[in-house]
Amino acid sequence: MSSLSRELVFLILQFLDEEKFKETVHKLEQESGFYFNMKHFEDLVQGGEWDEVERYLSGFTKVEDNRYSMKIFFEIRKQKYLEALDRHDRAKAVEILVKDLKVFASFNEELFKEITQLLTLDNFRQNEQLSKYGDTKSARNIMLMELKKLIEANPLFRDKLNFPPFKASRLRTLINQSLNWQHQLCKNPRPNPDIKTLFTDHSCAAPTNGARAPPPANGPLVGPIPKTAGFPPMGAHAPFQPVVSPSPNAIAGWMTNPNPSLPHPAIAQGPPGLVQPPNTAAFLKHPRTPTSAPGIDYQSADSEHLMKRMRVGQPDEVSFSGASHPPNVYSQEDLPKQVVRTLNQGSNVMSLDFHPVQQTILLVGTNVGDIGIWEVGSRERIAHKTFKVWDIGSCTLPLQAALMKDAAICVNRCLWSPDGNILGVAFSKHIVQTYTFVPNGELRQQAEIDAHIGGVNDIAFSHPNKSLSIITCGDDKLIKVWDAQSGQKQYTFEGHEASVYSVCPHYKENIQFIFSTAIDGKIKAWLYDCLGSRVDYDAPGHWCTTMSYSADGTRLFSCGTSKDGDSHLVEWNETEGAIKRTYNGFRKRSLGVVQFDTTRNHFLAAGDEFVVKFWDMDNTNILTTTDCEGGLPASPRLRFNREGSLLAVTANDNGIKILANTDGQRLLRMLESRAFEGSRGPPQQINTKPPLLTNLGSASNVSSPIAVNSERPDRMLPAVSMSGLVSSHSLSCSSIHWFAKCREQICRHLWMLAERRMLNQE
Repeated sequence: MSSLSRELVFLILQFLDEEKFKETVHKLEQESGFYFNMKHFEDLVQGGEWDEVERYLSGFTKVEDNRYSMKIFFEIRKQKYLEALDRHDRAKAVEILVKDLKVFASFNEELFKEITQLLTLDNFRQNEQLSKYGDTKSARNIMLMELKKLIEANPLFRDKLNFPPFKASRLRTLINQSLNWQHQLCKNPRPNPDIKTLFTDHSCAAPTNGARAPPPANGPLVGPIPKTAGFPPMGAHAPFQPVVSPSPNAIAGWMTNPNPSLPHPAIAQGPPGLVQPPNTAAFLKHPRTPTSAPGIDYQSADSEHLMKRMRVGQPDEVSFSGASHPPNVYSQEDLPKQVVRTLNQGSNVMSLDFHPVQQTILLVGTNVGDIGIWEVGSRERIAHKTFKVWDIGSCTLPLQAALMKDAAICVNRCLWSPDGNILGVAFSKHIVQTYTFVPNGELRQQAEIDAHIGGVNDIAFSHPNKSLSIITCGDDKLIKVWDAQSGQKQYTFEGHEASVYSVCPHYKENIQFIFSTAIDGKIKAWLYDCLGSRVDYDAPGHWCTTMSYSADGTRLFSCGTSKDGDSHLVEWNETEGAIKRTYNGFRKRSLGVVQFDTTRNHFLAAGDEFVVKFWDMDNTNILTTTDCEGGLPASPRLRFNREGSLLAVTANDNGIKILANTDGQRLLRMLESRAFEGSRGPPQQINTKPPLLTNLGSASNVSSPIAVNSERPDRMLPAVSMSGLVSSHSLSCSSIHWFAKCREQICRHLWMLAERRMLNQE
């Protein structure tokens, strides 16, 4: 369901509440799962309506969703069981034990046995832990307090406990606005139109005298809007964790509302969406409803333009479909599929990244801890660093012990900062190193961070506080944020229950956040506030997954492989927190974890089955494939440059293949020609003054300025060769033509001298 459809549900909920359709309101709350009415839940619990309590909860969570949900259902069923025992209804108690409580035995068998033993007691209060159990009403109130804390702490509820703040009778207002708009478009609008139905568009009959009626009065067409209290306020319930009402700039979806004291705007959290734009209207394809005539209550800046279009018959429809993507303006010819370079790093390449500015410079990291920087145009490796610890004395004891036990180390990830001035390297043991990159190829040590216990699995750069930071994740289940310049730690995020596999920082409307994935397939999202994860969802495949946004930051993709080898490339619907489309074309059992990349906001690429596969982002079927002329591993790693004109792909035997499209080939040829000209050096100077030619008749005048081989008089010094003359960038076309005529005359004259010598000898 789109974000506007979700908002429509809230409008309907408000309307039903104002019209006193109480049962219908709560049924829609439960079926949509958008708003958890805590007041209604309290009434059900205090009334002991246990079946209805669980039915209402089922619209928002299930027992197995997470530990908070499990605890909620357990407390409810335990209370129902104790009340049956208190009534001495043992048959009902046994039924509850078998049907409702037995599901928890697999999680805590000892607790289930203890609960079962309560059946043997005449009064369960004889159990020491239940000795303070009072009457039913007080027990329900105590349990309700615990349930509210669990619900407010449960990530599945965090964006569902506050009803969105908007004016009363909003749906009636929108209908009134629509009718005013329709009435304004009437050819003969009446001053007091009679609105009889909403099932068809409104129109006014033409006046009998043919005169145009005066414009309608500035007032609603549907009638007065009642002032109602709306939904009950939620402020009476103290939150387990700070939760505030969504601000106008809030991002709904997977993200939750952070502490209101934070400097950045709030981000709403919850299962329905990943990241929703802060103002959904801004992402609509067309402007808002125009209201520029006297009979309309609401006005917009776009009303005049839109009304003109409507008057001339150009439809400009506003739909609930959300933002649309630009039409297909690319073809397969834009994909880099032609192998133009083959490089050899000397060891197996584990990570690749093109420079964000100098788009033919490629950074690589290997399985022996080396990093190299290649100028793809000239095929030259301009920098190379082998792994070493810069300051072993400042390293932690676990790192020192790990290096003593096994000195082998691997690069897990290397990448450039957004401006290309810094590069970061994550290693398979504890360490992250950053270098400053000088355009001549020099790498200067900048910071060495003992980041994690175990391997550092991924790194990324971001600007959470206007200064460059580096994000790391590792085998210790943690995500950390460091100052990229000094290496000082800024944040630590904990909450994953398995090694963190990858991180994906992003921002929406100046709100910074991080997606992370773990090897148990869990996806979490974090704000820079250390208040815990805003998301707890499962990635397809439930194993190693990476996430990436398109270049324009509007579309989110993930690619992962399960332990069984099933690979999944999907696009996420940010406003719903659900998979929007799943791309086809992977083999049933991928040999390794499939890697992917995006380019031009239009194409996806992944390495699988010894080839590179390409998709159009808007089509789930494979667009095309390339085997890169053979020699690829089963799941090659790959990386596009910024413009998508080059694609680096890892190959067998420590190789890297560079693929290019037409633009990429043109770029490489241009760089190659520059490198060739630079390697020739400056041309030798010659005397090019015309008076030389006037004295070419004598042998003495010729032999002095020009060296001649008597056996081969055509073998002249480079100073007068055409190739040497043409290579001088300072020569004009007329100068080149003049030198060509000079060369021709000199050669002819030298042949004449040679012939004379031969005759004299005879």
